Amino acid sequence: MKNSRHKISRVKEGSIAWELELQPGDELLSINGQPIEDVFDYHYLVNDEYIELLVQKPNGEEWELEVEKEFEEDLGLEFENSLMDEYRSCRNKCVFCFIDQMPPGMRETLYFKDDDSRLSFLQGNYVTLTNMSDHDIDRIIHYHLAPINISFQTTNPRLRCEMLHNRFAGDVFPKVQRLFEAGIEMNGQIVLCKGLNDKEELERSIADLTGYLPHLKSVSVVPVGLSKYRDGLYPLEPFTKEDAAQVIDTIEAWQKKLYPEYGLHFIHASDEWYLLAGRELPEEERYDGYLQLENGVGMLRLLDEEVREALKERKGDERKRTISFATGRLAYPCIMGYAKEIQKKYPNMDIKGYEIRNDFFGESITVSGLLTGQDILAQLKGQELGEYLLLPCNLLRSGEEIFLDDKTVEEIEQELGVPVKIVEESGADFVTAVLEQETERTHKRRTMYEQTDCSNSWQA
Repeated sequence: MKNSRHKISRVKEGSIAWELELQPGDELLSINGQPIEDVFDYHYLVNDEYIELLVQKPNGEEWELEVEKEFEEDLGLEFENSLMDEYRSCRNKCVFCFIDQMPPGMRETLYFKDDDSRLSFLQGNYVTLTNMSDHDIDRIIHYHLAPINISFQTTNPRLRCEMLHNRFAGDVFPKVQRLFEAGIEMNGQIVLCKGLNDKEELERSIADLTGYLPHLKSVSVVPVGLSKYRDGLYPLEPFTKEDAAQVIDTIEAWQKKLYPEYGLHFIHASDEWYLLAGRELPEEERYDGYLQLENGVGMLRLLDEEVREALKERKGDERKRTISFATGRLAYPCIMGYAKEIQKKYPNMDIKGYEIRNDFFGESITVSGLLTGQDILAQLKGQELGEYLLLPCNLLRSGEEIFLDDKTVEEIEQELGVPVKIVEESGADFVTAVLEQETERTHKRRTMYEQTDCSNSWQA
């Protein structure tokens, strides 16, 4: 995670950069005479119809290039470091941090805690703002970067310092106010920890955060993820069914109060709360356009709607096939329900579902995105898997066929003796993967946020 000095890694064939004979290994020094701090400067400066580039070749020779192009036309460059700057690590020691709950011996990148506002804009990561200077806020406002996703946890300054274990953590709200006054769209997150920021503190936080409406579009409430690797860490307890019901009641009461005035439900409970409480998921309209899917808010409702919509477009037939799927305990009942809906139109389809227990991190971790290849292998060996096995895409490292524990898709196929289909996010993708023998395989794994393990309980 080091500064790449804006070295070019790829030049798109046929692009402006290709025509300028730029090559991987060249270094971009400036645009219009201005130095480039990071990717935001780059994209802002290259938008103009006329720009001047200063490029240094590997032999030290410098090229000055004049470019005339269409407004916002891309140059066709990719850089060794996608941020064009060093990644910023988190300075906090949050009591709920999932990365602190990981066992030793895993990939080095899995232990990196990011708290980078640029990743908030580019990838949807949540940031605490404790790692941001006034200069960073100035640049967000200058470039009007949005949305910015903020991990609030609580609006009680003293409690926020305690939860983030950072004596400056309570001082971020003037920064939020600046973003609000500049009209920057924001989303918020509260990782709820039993006995810390729940109950009266949750009520206080929601009340305070409504003051940033309408630019703060949504706030999600997600339960803390607790792995079995918590020796020496802050003593946190899991939430019970009764706790989940109380959280939902609090949130839904605020939704009823806020929607008539703002046209937004604003505060949302992640899917886990409803499953833990044994309650029906909210109807689609209450998710305000699914603003926080990456936090597991409305993901199962959207998947349900997409599965039903995809099945409406199919007539059904007598095709006969046996297939299987595996997912985490949280999403399993829902996915099994979708499989049964498919079987109503395709009665000869035998769909076998397997609920994978998370032995690696501990049974309290129930989302599929934190399942490992070794747990999948151990629990599926000897099972009837049919013609192929479906696995959700969020099990894999981005752009690669590698699970969280470095097991590969090929190893899973070889050891289980069955082809594996990695299924994309939507309900339509799930229906297609179940019914069609051949589908294009694409693999991606969700970003593993420091703040929570709650997002993407199926995403396939």
